[in-house]
Amino acid sequence: MVKNQRHALFFGLAAVLLWSTVATAFKLALEQLTSLQLLFFSSLISWLFLAGSLAYTKDFSNVVPCFKAHPWRYLKLGSINPFLYYLILFKAYELLPAQQAQALNYTWAISLSLLAVPLLGQKLRKADLISLGLAYFGVLIISTKGQITELNFESPLGVGLALLSTLLWSLYWIFNTKNTDKPVISLFICFSIALPLIALVMTWQGAWLIPSIKASLAAIYVGLFEMGITFVLWLFAMKKAENTSKISNLIFISPFISLVFIYTLLGEEIHPTTPIGLGFIIAGLFIQKFGSKKAP
Repeated sequence: MVKNQRHALFFGLAAVLLWSTVATAFKLALEQLTSLQLLFFSSLISWLFLAGSLAYTKDFSNVVPCFKAHPWRYLKLGSINPFLYYLILFKAYELLPAQQAQALNYTWAISLSLLAVPLLGQKLRKADLISLGLAYFGVLIISTKGQITELNFESPLGVGLALLSTLLWSLYWIFNTKNTDKPVISLFICFSIALPLIALVMTWQGAWLIPSIKASLAAIYVGLFEMGITFVLWLFAMKKAENTSKISNLIFISPFISLVFIYTLLGEEIHPTTPIGLGFIIAGLFIQKFGSKKAP
């Protein structure tokens, strides 16, 4: 693919803008569907989109050989994402205000550095420890609405599930480190594995229903813009970029744009401590990304 920083910036900004809407979309969708139902219908939409993408790029013939080459790896990856990760994340969004859930979800990069120590044999550097402290202090501020000394959590279960989802997302990327298959092929295989698992749980829970038009539109939006199109846009941005660092830095603006959508579309009052806590989280991520390059 021909490098073009301008085109990369366009694709990157489009992806970031769409990702900024998902916290609002999750809450609106969960007004129509349970977390399990939303997981199934949005995953189905994403699976269809990925299948169409593979058919368009003529990569469909590579799906089965890729799976046969590493079946256990894909069974593990598909069980984590989208199955367990989104099931737990959606449940966290059911229990928490959108502003809290989306902020906590941004700490996954910190979780990744922690899990990389025992699983990949990496060492925590000084910058990692500083970023960890800042990010989780931000989590504490947001989760307690500034009542740090009282540790008064609005929903301890919701906070726990949101943080657990970051561990699962981190595990997915760690287990994916040796995967050299094309990302869209890998994601399609993961969704192909997860869908039957989700369907089994739906049957066990007696959760099947014919979704209303509102519920269908909500699931379509989540399936396309959280799991499908946005992922492809970001891949295009990375492939087109002459300087990938400048494009990847765009992700830092996403949580703040997300707060605007949460306030204007959900009508959720933004608590004064949320931007403060989010600032600590972003500062932690920033130090982790740039400070670790200079740390001994």
